[in-house]
Amino acid sequence: MSLSGFGDTPKAEPPPALFPAPEADAPTPARRRGGPRPPFTPADDAGRQLVFFGAEAAEPAVADLAGLLAGTGEVVRMGGTARLSVQVDAAWRVHVLVAELAARGLAASWEPTEGERHAVRTSYTRVLKPLAVAWLHGATKRPPATFHLTGRRLRLWLAAAGTPEPPDGFLLRLGADEQECWEPIGVALAAAGLSGELLGPGEGGPAYRITGRRRLARLAELVGAAPPAAPPTAWPPHP
Repeated sequence: MSLSGFGDTPKAEPPPALFPAPEADAPTPARRRGGPRPPFTPADDAGRQLVFFGAEAAEPAVADLAGLLAGTGEVVRMGGTARLSVQVDAAWRVHVLVAELAARGLAASWEPTEGERHAVRTSYTRVLKPLAVAWLHGATKRPPATFHLTGRRLRLWLAAAGTPEPPDGFLLRLGADEQECWEPIGVALAAAGLSGELLGPGEGGPAYRITGRRRLARLAELVGAAPPAAPPTAWPPHP
């Protein structure tokens, strides 16, 4: 099964020509010369204060992959290494995630799974061990106490498991059997100015529903412009 025709033999990677080019990123915000570092402003205040935490405000880092774990991603350990994987429901998500992982120095493979879904996974690597140590309690996934959401983490979460909900909402999907994660992830969303409604499995979830003009505008600002591979309707539009 291929990403474009869904009928060829699986490949280790999508064709290079289909990769979206790495997006240019602004440098990490630095302290102003001759002045103090800008203070953190509560997320519910009016204005655009969270621009400092947007997807374009820092270089890609392995720590950003916590955004995949906030959603449907999984991490497993083997000895001193770990592997991250996530199942997605559309081919464009595969292209985006493989490119995002490559931007962080991680090679990824993919393969088709049941129900026209695709599994994207990294190799086992020591680079991912700190992420696994922070998120795994035995075999159970749980956000660390210090977990927070940045623009880059939200961008990865949305690329893997975000879907628009017409007419004026957006769903950020959660791991189906990871109830212990749902509440602390909701707290992190609220701290980022994205308070959402938790939908249970019987309500079209598990997922957080983000609604309201101001919250959707903040989501669009934080995650940045849509990747080239994403359909226009699959990404929050900038106001």
